[in-house]
Amino acid sequence: MNRDNDKGKVLINRSLIMAATKAFLLLCIIGRLYYLQVYQADKFKMLADENRISTRLLIPQRGIIYDRNHRVLATNEQNFQALIVAEQAPNVQDTLDAFKKIMPLTEAEEERIRRDLKRNRSFVPIKVKDNLSWEEVAKIQLNASDLPGIIIDDGLNRAYPYGEKTAQVIGYVAAVSDGDVKDDSLLEVPGFKIGKSGIEKYLEHRLRGKGGILKMEVNAYGRVMKEIEEIEGVPGENVVLTLDARLQEKAYEAFGEQSGAAVLLDVDSGEILAFVSTPAFDPNDFTQGLSNEKWKALVENEKHPLINKAIQGQYSPGSVFKPIVALAGLESGVIKPETRFFCAGKMFLGNHPFHCWKHVGHGYLNVVEALMHSCDIFFYETALRGGIDKIAEVARRFGLGKAVGIGLENEKSGLIPDKAWKYRRFGEPWQLGESLISGIGQGYILVTPLQLATMTARIANGGYEVVPTFFPLSAEQKDNIKKISVNKEYLDLVKEGMFDVVNIPGGTAWRSQFDYQGHRMAGKTGSVQVRRITLKERQSGIIKQEDLPWKYRDHGIFIGYAPADNPKYAVAVLVEHGGGGSSAAAPIASKILLESLKLDPLGVIRKK
Repeated sequence: MNRDNDKGKVLINRSLIMAATKAFLLLCIIGRLYYLQVYQADKFKMLADENRISTRLLIPQRGIIYDRNHRVLATNEQNFQALIVAEQAPNVQDTLDAFKKIMPLTEAEEERIRRDLKRNRSFVPIKVKDNLSWEEVAKIQLNASDLPGIIIDDGLNRAYPYGEKTAQVIGYVAAVSDGDVKDDSLLEVPGFKIGKSGIEKYLEHRLRGKGGILKMEVNAYGRVMKEIEEIEGVPGENVVLTLDARLQEKAYEAFGEQSGAAVLLDVDSGEILAFVSTPAFDPNDFTQGLSNEKWKALVENEKHPLINKAIQGQYSPGSVFKPIVALAGLESGVIKPETRFFCAGKMFLGNHPFHCWKHVGHGYLNVVEALMHSCDIFFYETALRGGIDKIAEVARRFGLGKAVGIGLENEKSGLIPDKAWKYRRFGEPWQLGESLISGIGQGYILVTPLQLATMTARIANGGYEVVPTFFPLSAEQKDNIKKISVNKEYLDLVKEGMFDVVNIPGGTAWRSQFDYQGHRMAGKTGSVQVRRITLKERQSGIIKQEDLPWKYRDHGIFIGYAPADNPKYAVAVLVEHGGGGSSAAAPIASKILLESLKLDPLGVIRKK
């Protein structure tokens, strides 16, 4: 009996334990459900919404680029695209074959379409062809019954109204590549384009804007069921540059078929009015997709249209460097305004002859006359007596040997050598003969056309340290431009010589002079050898540049400013293998300066 009671108690205890356990587990389940459904309700609602709602970025409109007079340099144009939705085409290949009968597709385009069709779901539109004209769109629409799955999309495409004439300044946009820094979710949007060169690249973040958001309800397969909300983005910022599109166009056209560069500055502010590198490329081709044939033609062109010669080309300045040598000689006291050297056509340093460009010589000349006639002997003597270190110091003061930093990519710094540089570079002392050839702007010296324009502006404005820029300066910024330490009397002598170069018979640029309403230009010619002249050629005294192959002809350079009596516009022109500064570069510079006076964006003529 007791045994039965004990068994009953054990069963009761076990039942109680099991009941308590079940009650505990039930309470845990209830607590967990309460926690999930009450405390975590917002979280799971959000997760459910994310599973139901698809968010897409909306591409903002890119900012427009204007010149100083609000002429459009880069804009957005309507872009019609033909797209294909695979699920709406019974047979995608049949549709594409029918499309090709209406509008041809290249092998590259077909390969891209096939690749995109494999990567994307069947309901995602795939680009077939873009940049369609209205006539082409109408043709597709007319044949719509034969093109199941083809739809027309209306978007925006970047356009450059001035084409190659502004290519090296404005640059272009193109699709995001693997090497680009992905600092914005917009860069992940298929087909999104960013600035790849020029101002488009430099001001990318200002021009790009901020993307909008489109929220859509989708089903389990990702198909869009309806739009829920659209949040507009912020359009890119519009930008106004200092360029004058009229002068830019005239400067580019002045080169014709020649290769080179030109930079036109406001001498008082450094604002860039024209910035040309020729030949160039059509940026619209890059935006729309460059064909292999066009790319090959650009790369293989011996005149290098892809190189921005105004900042990437480094050249010996030749005789346009002589104003710097004259200032260095005057400052160091090795020459005075009345100093005269005799030019017999050549001089000797030891047993080595150094020749003047005029093999019969110029006779006795002072510094003004030496600049006017571009006498090499005078500047050999000046450089020999003054030394390279003083020349280098003055050259750097006037903007040579240092990158300006205008915002365009791959700008070169050039080179202004001195004794310390020679020893660091070669471990050797400077030689007197190296000073002589530096006196006429050759040897180790290298400059860019932009630096030459800077130097010219600083001479023309009386020695103010203007810095070239594409962006308008405020009145306060103009007032704070520093004064260069330079003697006004010496600077006036150099400017007198540069006036005579153009306006006095016998001056090396006499044939390029003009007189516009009493306004003239001043300047300096330069010719730079790209090969060594043989003794036979030297003795004959006649070297016809036009008889030489193009790549063996001298570079032609000219620096100038106008009006000569009240300088406002400064220009530097370089013509690659043009044959000479007086014959090739001076006429182009004359056209540019004359046009600047006629158009007068700075109001020089109207104020008089």
